[in-house]
Amino acid sequence: MHRISINLMGALLSLSLATAATGASTSKAAPLTRTERCTILSRQVDEALKTHAAATQVTAAKALQRKGNRYCAKKKEAQGIRMLAKALKLLGVTPIDPDG
Repeated sequence: MHRISINLMGALLSLSLATAATGASTSKAAPLTRTERCTILSRQVDEALKTHAAATQVTAAKALQRKGNRYCAKKKEAQGIRMLAKALKLLGVTPIDPDG
């Protein structure tokens, strides 16, 4: 299993535990917000940059990550998510769909 998958599972477990601790008793977890997706994808890019440091597109991927993070910070999460996903694809990594 990849380190990226383990980190995502840890993040999702933390969200699940937080939901359980607040007393929410739904059978299906609520979908993640766009802000949460931004955070998860940015972390995935960080991990992909470590494991794919020799990739030819590292510089372009880093630039896309910075741009995506700026969009996310400016409440333009949809654009940020697209930039982060594009950065991952440049590194040859499939973006993880945290909802399923």
